[in-house]
Amino acid sequence: MDAAKGYMALTDPDWYSFLSTHPHVDEVNFWQPHGGRTFRVLKPGEFFFFKLRAPHKAIAGFGFFERFECLPAWLAWDCFGEMNGAPDFESMIDRIARLRGDDGQSIRAGNFEIGCVMISAPVFFAKDEWVSAPTDWARTGIQQGKTYHLDQGEGRRVLEECLGRARMGTRYWNVERSVELVAEGSPRYGSPVLVRPRFGQGLFSMAVRDAYDGACAVTHEHSMPVLEAAHIVPYGRGGEHRVENGLLLRRDLHRLFDRGYVTVTPDYVFRVGDRLRDEFKNGRSYYDLNGRPIVLPVRELSRPKKALLDWHGNEVFRG
Repeated sequence: MDAAKGYMALTDPDWYSFLSTHPHVDEVNFWQPHGGRTFRVLKPGEFFFFKLRAPHKAIAGFGFFERFECLPAWLAWDCFGEMNGAPDFESMIDRIARLRGDDGQSIRAGNFEIGCVMISAPVFFAKDEWVSAPTDWARTGIQQGKTYHLDQGEGRRVLEECLGRARMGTRYWNVERSVELVAEGSPRYGSPVLVRPRFGQGLFSMAVRDAYDGACAVTHEHSMPVLEAAHIVPYGRGGEHRVENGLLLRRDLHRLFDRGYVTVTPDYVFRVGDRLRDEFKNGRSYYDLNGRPIVLPVRELSRPKKALLDWHGNEVFRG
């Protein structure tokens, strides 16, 4: 078995300051201002540490790498919102434009790609809890990040101190409780192992887009700006951010689905209820879709669970 790895990434203090004030952050987008570089250092579930830039030079938290993708800036905002480390889209663009040294109409609209390192289950430390940076970190300020083995040396020291802080209180809340952070067997924590963080809204959205190959399950529309990941059982009613609880739908169909005017049956057929016609005296373009089989993800485990579709038909669909 390969030794566990972690990556310590140079982190903007403003990004950290904004996110550290939010309780129960279940995911963050650790963006790069340019979209040309691919992040291939970690596998999903491996540790990603936030090392603050000068003058702080300390580890201010960590999370678990989930995926990397180059995305248009507007889509990164649509998926992750404030979890991009900014209070609004304009503030995020201001910061990116400053770092890129580039501005203009296209930049302001977010029509450019940024690198998105998507991190699940992050934990942020208060200033008096910061962990000392690795002693072998470059002093030049050029180093943007560094990979460490977590079973030895400075990598192990940083991991153990971070886990000790994360175990305090209820802050470490977004990982499956059946999965231990580390194995037993050493004087303190043991050897690090992969964990299973839960998805947040942004990672859910990206996973559903992937599962449906970027096309609406009903209309086959591929235009990214009008596609949304819909929950079958809403998150506010106990539904989880899992691909099998999702459908990729055109935005108008998503709204109709959430409000119960349309549904998908457990045998994967799209249905339009009579209420749409009765209440709005229209809806012809939607009734043309009635009875159409939806397109399913190739991977069987990513397909909508029939029990969840049955729940939507009984609890939300208005018929």
